[in-house]
Amino acid sequence: MSDCIFCKIINKEIPTEIVFEDEQTIVFKDIHPQAPTHLLIVPKNHLESIKSDGSEQVASQLIAAAKTIAKQKGLDGYKLSFNVGKEGGQIVDHLHLHLLSNQLCH
Repeated sequence: MSDCIFCKIINKEIPTEIVFEDEQTIVFKDIHPQAPTHLLIVPKNHLESIKSDGSEQVASQLIAAAKTIAKQKGLDGYKLSFNVGKEGGQIVDHLHLHLLSNQLCH
């Protein structure tokens, strides 16, 4: 989607601090962190939200990426959160998973 900020980050049109990237996923720091570590785990293929058809498989990929990142960054405890729709607090209409921890990641 041409006006999606996450798609622009994925396409490297907007600079950000990328923490992890593979063929399916990109992970970067939230610009408005709600915890010492606040990462956004985003699928490279645009899906609007967890309500979108086919989101279940993508959600499981995002959770797997979160586990990998948490282990790599030495996070012993963390919170994973999907915001769904405007009413659920979703600001960007591109499926993403929040990883928050009170620990600072390495």
